[in-house]
Amino acid sequence: MPLALPELQAFDAILDARSPSEFAEDHLPGAINVPVLDDEERALVGTIYKQHSAFEAKRAGAPIVSHNIARHIETRFGAMPRGWTPLVYCWRGGGRSGALAHVLRQVGWDAQRLEGGYKAFRKQVVTDLDVLPRRFRFRVICGATGSGKSRLLESLAQARAQALDLEALAAHRGSVLGDLPDAPQPSQKSFETSLWTALSGFDPARPVFVESESKKVGNLRVPDALIERMRDSECIRLEAAGRDRVALLREDYAHFESRPDALAAKLDCLAPLHGAERISQWKTLLESGEWDALVHNLLESHYDPAYRKSLLRNYRGAQAAAPVEVHDISREGFLALARRLARDHG
Repeated sequence: MPLALPELQAFDAILDARSPSEFAEDHLPGAINVPVLDDEERALVGTIYKQHSAFEAKRAGAPIVSHNIARHIETRFGAMPRGWTPLVYCWRGGGRSGALAHVLRQVGWDAQRLEGGYKAFRKQVVTDLDVLPRRFRFRVICGATGSGKSRLLESLAQARAQALDLEALAAHRGSVLGDLPDAPQPSQKSFETSLWTALSGFDPARPVFVESESKKVGNLRVPDALIERMRDSECIRLEAAGRDRVALLREDYAHFESRPDALAAKLDCLAPLHGAERISQWKTLLESGEWDALVHNLLESHYDPAYRKSLLRNYRGAQAAAPVEVHDISREGFLALARRLARDHG
């Protein structure tokens, strides 16, 4: 430590020796889970340690660890060439990664161990996220709900501009209806690791395009240094016709059209803001399948007023930004717009 992305990428593989639940919460970029103790085995060894002694725990854990390492070599690494160079880590760079790295080295592979383990990596991520955002010139894409901000970000990335898609990293579209079907949000730690990975890969000499997100994207918090830097940055304000906004939103939220009951439950969450009568009106449109009318009504009554209020409070530069008209909402149209913006702001 400290580790930079190029250093991580120098290894042929990054092996996480922790349990599956630890790995699921967060892990180094590109790591694969090679648990020397699974969750149940780790709990068992931990209980023996607490109730008896470290010696008893190690004696009970040693055959389990040995069996698991042997299985991993047989089923996953047996075909690796002699020059294979993996990086191995566990929670603190101690016993679990030490055992795995030792056996791999005995085979003849050049296994390296991450000093300090995941704990040290996590500390660096937190430290870097307080510093990295200040190195970049952000271009904040603003615009009412349905104006194509996310589509434009995708197209900017396709056009090889630097695009930071917070909603994609957070697996959430940033509103009460923003949950993605069958895609739970990552943990806060995993979200921050993804941010660290993205920012570490950007060139400070080039602008970074990002959407005008709130402090929270679903249940996840955008780090303070990043949101503050975004709010002080130059804005690009998208404007799209009402019919185009409705069409884009129906595409983005098509899963609700096959599950209207799920949308009805989400609409109930807006009752404290709009009252039972307005919710009932929306549900009537929902039940009758009047999707265009429902989306238009939601925009007019809820999303547009809420977005204007949030934008005035958080992105004051948006009002002074010259509007960018979205005339073509096809994939090709957004790509052409992205190329123009990348050229103009490069």
